[in-house]
Amino acid sequence: MSPADLIELENRFGANNYQPLDVVLVRGEGIWVWDVAGQRYLDCLSAYSALNQGHCHPRILKALTEQARKLTLVSRAFRNDQLGLFYKEICELTRSHSVLPMNSGAEAVESAIKAVRKWGYEVKKVPDGQAEIIVCANNFHGRTLTIVGFSTEEQYRRGYAPFTPGFKIIPFGDASALAKAITPNTVAFLVEPIQGEGGIIIPPEGYLKKVRQICDENNVMLVLDEIQTGLGRTGKLFAEEHDGIESDLTIIGKALSGGFYPVSAVLSNQEVLGVFKPGDHGSTFGGNPLACAVARAALQVIVDENLVDNAAAMGSYFLDRLRQIKSPHIKEVRGRGLLIGIELLPEAGGARRFCESLKDKGLLCKETHTHILRIAPPLIIQKADIDWALERLEDVLKK
Repeated sequence: MSPADLIELENRFGANNYQPLDVVLVRGEGIWVWDVAGQRYLDCLSAYSALNQGHCHPRILKALTEQARKLTLVSRAFRNDQLGLFYKEICELTRSHSVLPMNSGAEAVESAIKAVRKWGYEVKKVPDGQAEIIVCANNFHGRTLTIVGFSTEEQYRRGYAPFTPGFKIIPFGDASALAKAITPNTVAFLVEPIQGEGGIIIPPEGYLKKVRQICDENNVMLVLDEIQTGLGRTGKLFAEEHDGIESDLTIIGKALSGGFYPVSAVLSNQEVLGVFKPGDHGSTFGGNPLACAVARAALQVIVDENLVDNAAAMGSYFLDRLRQIKSPHIKEVRGRGLLIGIELLPEAGGARRFCESLKDKGLLCKETHTHILRIAPPLIIQKADIDWALERLEDVLKK
């Protein structure tokens, strides 16, 4: 079928809740993808950082296919031979005490919310039904009803009320606002180390360190959503490491499976996840043997191929070169590691048209918040590939 025919099928039968670029992809390998006509593109989105290891990494593919031939799902009604190994390996790599496996990132966020509320009632002794969780304006933690209820993006909320109570919103990057918002009923502060969907917004230096101190002083759990920033994306295994802190709960997903399968997890100290007892929480697919085998391979690739260090080096090079581009459209270039945002001036006419022009030149990226180009290639990218991308970015941004 032609690209136009395939697009028409999507438009006719699918819910109209996305506005993708009109490129119909059929194959991926490493940092490259190909459309149905055979045209090659450099992927500078990485499925919103789910493909840190690149498309169809052979080692993860091998783990997937070998496990799929043996055992895919038993539910948590029975044990399997991959779950304990996954627990051990991820806890050792991330210096965590306990892990709760789930499927999507939003599920992991919901699980963390349930865990800290339960901890608040059972350990902190917050009065029943009064637990408060503080979040930040401009956040993005997923699309469930509870999560969109504490979003400040009007489109994410419109038409879905009533929402789950118990959330308080403060400005991002303002530690003093956190201190003022805390009450005896506050159980947690849920925050992204860098706001990805919000426009690659990086907080002031030392922000997380101050936040860690405030949470410690008030017996409040610090919950970091590292679904997009974690597992090497920012040039550290976790973005929290840039401030030299450790959260109480860390939420991960996306690159945890290298793009092969939905796998997410809540990493925690034993105090919080220890409140769960059999029957308190669960997931039919969470922790299934196929997911665990895939995640184990995906984590090993990150370690063996030094993807964290490569993200730091290549990200620094990419950022430096982008900042040298003299364009009448650029307001600011910012980022950390290989999570980069190019904010355009309002008079540039929006980032969407730049994405479309870049597509025509063989580079795929996506706009966020109207005026921002998000650049996040797989962490396996090399200097020559970045130079190739820079030629096209410079050409489009200068016109």
